[in-house]
Amino acid sequence: MIAAPAQGRAGRPRTRGTLPVLILFLPPALLVFTLFVILPMGEAAWYSLYDWNGYGLPEKFIGLKNFELLYRNGAFRQALINNGLIMLVSIAIQIPLALWLATMVSHRIPGAVSFRLIFFMPYVLADVAAGLIWRFVYDGDYGLFAAIASFFNVASPYVLADKNLAIYAVLGVIVWKYFGFHMMLFIAGLQSIDKSYYEAAEMDGATRWQRFRNITLPLLAPTIRLSVFFSVIGSLQLFDMIMPLTGGGPSNSTQTMVTFLYSYGITRMKVGFGSAIGVVLFVICITLAFGYKRIFMRND
Repeated sequence: MIAAPAQGRAGRPRTRGTLPVLILFLPPALLVFTLFVILPMGEAAWYSLYDWNGYGLPEKFIGLKNFELLYRNGAFRQALINNGLIMLVSIAIQIPLALWLATMVSHRIPGAVSFRLIFFMPYVLADVAAGLIWRFVYDGDYGLFAAIASFFNVASPYVLADKNLAIYAVLGVIVWKYFGFHMMLFIAGLQSIDKSYYEAAEMDGATRWQRFRNITLPLLAPTIRLSVFFSVIGSLQLFDMIMPLTGGGPSNSTQTMVTFLYSYGITRMKVGFGSAIGVVLFVICITLAFGYKRIFMRND
């Protein structure tokens, strides 16, 4: 005869082993989280109130002056626009492209695994390496664009040196670099859909588009929402690929908020001003992340 679990006053099973586990594992986790997340956030908020170059202790208190300077800075406004443009392209081009390719290579057909690997390889490549590769590709003197222009006997374009074209060159690299990640997410989601739905729809005479619209999209909706979430947050954190590709130039035309923080807050030793940038970036990320999850991923 198997004894029933001990019941508490409310009729719930007692969890006698929970407290020792919490005592053992919670303090180290809280300590690490406090040291590497809470304290740096608090320090950044504190330093943003000072005119400080990073040496010694901050002494010149200026209040919200750094935030006022940030608001008036044209390069920061351009960085905000660029982040929004990256976000828009990621959602409007990168994700639909990844979804389309996922529907092509998700089936068990000869060569599908090879195509998945080819499309996923750019994402595996380090961001810095991708930036250096595409900097050579775009080079108007010795790169691939120069070779193509020479072959057709036309003037070689200097894409990364043109402040009107450089951001679009960066957007192209971003789509090439990250669509493979979203494609693999969609492949995993597609393979989890019961094939009997498609078989029943095909027997009823549904076209491919009707099957995609009425079966694939509704059942893949949680994965699409997750993919959009990754695109939004990733667009705000873009840094590693921009620096070797353009360095934020020319004329700050390809700055993002993180590259702007690095260029104006670290390399120029304006730690107080850079901390203000970090605070603004943190607030934007937290607002978008929690707002998106609350509105679109409430039931996921």
